[in-house]
Amino acid sequence: MDIKKEKTNVMRLLDQKQTAYVPHWYACPDGAVDGASVAALLGKDARTVFKTLVTQGASKKYYVFVIPVLGELDLKAAAKAAGEKSIQMLRQAELLPLTGYVHGGCSPLGMKKQLTTFLDQSAQGLDAITVSAGKIGAQVELSPVELCRLVRGRFAPVGSFS
Repeated sequence: MDIKKEKTNVMRLLDQKQTAYVPHWYACPDGAVDGASVAALLGKDARTVFKTLVTQGASKKYYVFVIPVLGELDLKAAAKAAGEKSIQMLRQAELLPLTGYVHGGCSPLGMKKQLTTFLDQSAQGLDAITVSAGKIGAQVELSPVELCRLVRGRFAPVGSFS
């Protein structure tokens, strides 16, 4: 399958901010694929490939959590990090109107509105992590410290691993 290697808005944003990144593209003939498959398609260690999850707190505020693709969001830890009583995952139908991204192509960068963002603390010890470039089939690899700075985020222990 031929892969369209077009720059995404996320890549243009990183260029504009003069932030170093490596673009990656992968074929996904049936649409979205799970994170472990994306890591395999890119030839990356799954511990360095992260997914972007959007949530809503009890206060009705929205939050973004960036965690390893093989992990799950620890809702209690997420609520604690956000200072909320509780946190729940955003319904899939609400994702596009809120962020401008579709499920499977959601990036912490370039959302319609900058939401409070947390990166799992496991990213802190890594030289680079890979996140969605804003569309299915495209990813960007960059420094987790730079990503955290760009989204004005914080590192927190929000992922759980089995």
